Amino acid sequence: MVGVPPSLQIGQYAVEPAVVLAPMAGITDVAFRQLCREYGSPTSLYVCEMITARALVERDAKTMEMITFAPTEHPRSLQLYSVDPRNMGEAVRMVASEGLADHIDMNFGCPVPKVTRKGGGAALPYKRRLFGEVVSAAVRAAEPAGIPVTVKFRVGIDDEHTTYLDAGRIAEGEGAKAVALHARTAAQRYSGRADWTRIARLKEAVTTIPVLGNGDIFSAADALRMVSETGCDGVVVGRGCLGRPWLFAELQAAFTGAPLPAGPDLGEVGRILRRHAELLVDFIGEDKGVRDLRKHMAWYLRGFPVGSQLRRGFAMVSTLAELDDLIGKLDHDAPYPAEEAEAPRGRQGSPGRVALPEGWLDDPDDPAVPAGAEVMHSGG
Repeated sequence: MVGVPPSLQIGQYAVEPAVVLAPMAGITDVAFRQLCREYGSPTSLYVCEMITARALVERDAKTMEMITFAPTEHPRSLQLYSVDPRNMGEAVRMVASEGLADHIDMNFGCPVPKVTRKGGGAALPYKRRLFGEVVSAAVRAAEPAGIPVTVKFRVGIDDEHTTYLDAGRIAEGEGAKAVALHARTAAQRYSGRADWTRIARLKEAVTTIPVLGNGDIFSAADALRMVSETGCDGVVVGRGCLGRPWLFAELQAAFTGAPLPAGPDLGEVGRILRRHAELLVDFIGEDKGVRDLRKHMAWYLRGFPVGSQLRRGFAMVSTLAELDDLIGKLDHDAPYPAEEAEAPRGRQGSPGRVALPEGWLDDPDDPAVPAGAEVMHSGG
């Protein structure tokens, strides 16, 4: 089929179809990954929240909880963040020696000020030598265990400081098994439109490993169009699946040539909500699990005819019994509001100046690790 990529090969893993759930802070925990996998292909990739290398090495309690994987998850995909080659290498060796994951993705795309201010995330690829050393440290540490390493980054810091072509070539040269481009700059954050022409240019520059595209995939049609327009080898889906884990069923159908399943009515969305709650409760208990589900409610109910009082009830739910009562009050026959549900969702915000360490832009070939760069907080 035109616009449909073949299966994606990441090291020894065939990713079929070529679809990846992007790591999202506070979202892609073990419960949400399981839910997306239940709708999608078991051989696609579903990546956990961003984990800080130093926090992992220090065995921070919250970080160790965040790298929980379900028994059915395979391959287990873990995203690591670091600014220091030594810490990155140590963290990957720990993952390899203790069998904590089967695939490692590296985060060089986070635009959050507390990350870029320390030279991390989307700021780091500007420092070409340091970026290469961090990627190399991960690849070398992962090689003995046969763990493939992939690299995700943005277009650059801003329109005047684009880094993605150099980053792609460097990652390829250091032995990464694939690269993924979020086609926005750090200055854009999540605002405006992703520039898919950058994905096409990266695909032309990086020729020996797969190139994945990320940004503004809110429907199966978007995914097919990205592949057709850019020639990318697969897609990375983030905000488009917020409150819509069934998007992975649509992507699987689109990429295999099967008919697209119909969108769920409100009754089915209620059942999906209940399933999400069950998975969270299994993971962190009823009190924390149901409360954690609150952040997903507006996404699940978007576009459906749900009164303000009922919406407030979902936003404040505390127990499974309360959740069941609220689900019972929904109009279960309300049809899927496709146009509104498939519009952009999740955080967008506005563009802004990128916070950087003092003098960060002076010398792109300076390999020095910024002072105090390694944070202990995982999750972005």
